[in-house]
Amino acid sequence: MQTECYVSCEKREHAEASLGCFILSTNELDKNSLNASELLSTYKSQQKVEGGFRFLKSPDFLVSSLYLKKAERIEALLMVMTLRLIVYAAIQHRIRQELKKQSCVFPDQKKKPCQNPTARWVFFCFQGLSVLRVNNQEEHVIGLKERQWTIVQILGIFYESVYS
Repeated sequence: MQTECYVSCEKREHAEASLGCFILSTNELDKNSLNASELLSTYKSQQKVEGGFRFLKSPDFLVSSLYLKKAERIEALLMVMTLRLIVYAAIQHRIRQELKKQSCVFPDQKKKPCQNPTARWVFFCFQGLSVLRVNNQEEHVIGLKERQWTIVQILGIFYESVYS
């Protein structure tokens, strides 16, 4: 038995056209401003920033339990949170960049190999490590697993010296 698949060109073009529609509105009317594709790209890149703020709002960091009245303290908290977000984004970028550069993978939450883990997941994977002190001088990290060692190795010699 032999079969043949057929799709009319008209139906295919209609299906492709309906997949490519994205509605965006802006109040930026300057002629020297972004064109439509640049505007869409900029809009879609906001997800990265919003993901970072989702990290800051996480209940793990207890920010919602703080109540500040003085403007100086609010500004100080915002500065600390912004710095924390910068460090978070930098370490996430470095881990992802090095995983790709060195053709390594890190298991995600479903234990599937990936090259773009979130920093939050990597931090979570480092929970449970212990430090053994010998004679109050030598320190040894205990409980380092293969997935943690992968991150330590891709981050470089300094991290290897700390965790070995």
